[in-house]
Amino acid sequence: MENLKVGRKYNIHSYKHNGKIYKAWNEAVLLEYDKNVGIYIFGNDHTEVTEADGRVWHTKEPAVLFFFTNHWYNIIGQYKKKGIYYYCNLASPIIIEENTIKYIDYDLDVKVFPGGSFKIVDRGEYKYHKKKMNYPPEVDQIIKEELSDLIAKIRAKSLYFNHETIPKYVEKYEYYKKEISAC
Repeated sequence: MENLKVGRKYNIHSYKHNGKIYKAWNEAVLLEYDKNVGIYIFGNDHTEVTEADGRVWHTKEPAVLFFFTNHWYNIIGQYKKKGIYYYCNLASPIIIEENTIKYIDYDLDVKVFPGGSFKIVDRGEYKYHKKKMNYPPEVDQIIKEELSDLIAKIRAKSLYFNHETIPKYVEKYEYYKKEISAC
C-alpha cells in the first residue's frame, strides 16, 4: 500500500476475476483509515463512473465507501433524500497503488434499505461468471463465508450500517471537498 493522505482524492478501479477492468470512478476522497484494522473510508458525490463498455454516468448523491484489506466485500452508504441506502459488493480485499483503490468484483451484491431490510442480488451473474472465469473453489468458499459475515453485520446494524455513521462521514467529506476546491 502506498502512503495515503486524508483529504486527498483517489480513483477506484473495479476488475473482474479475469483481470479486465469493470468500472472506474474518478473520485474518492480519503476520510479516515486504520491500517491495523484494515479499513479505509472514502467519500464522494456526483462522481463520474466509466463502465467497461465505455458508457459514462454520474452518481446522484453523496456516498461513504468502506473498503477493507481483510474482508471480501465493500460497503457503500448512499445518502439519499428518502433515507440511507447501502450497496454492498462481494469483492476481493483492496489494494491501493498508483493513487487508485483496486479490487476484484465477484458479482454478488446486497442492497440494504433504510428500514434495515436487505436483498441479495445478482446470484445468476455470480453463477455465470463463476463458471465462465473458473473461480477457484477457495474463492467460492470465501465469498459464501464473507456473505454470511456481511449479513450478520447488516442484521446487527454494526458501525457501517448504523444510520448515524453515514451523515458523520458525509459532513467530513463536505469539509475536505471545500479544502480541495480552495487549493
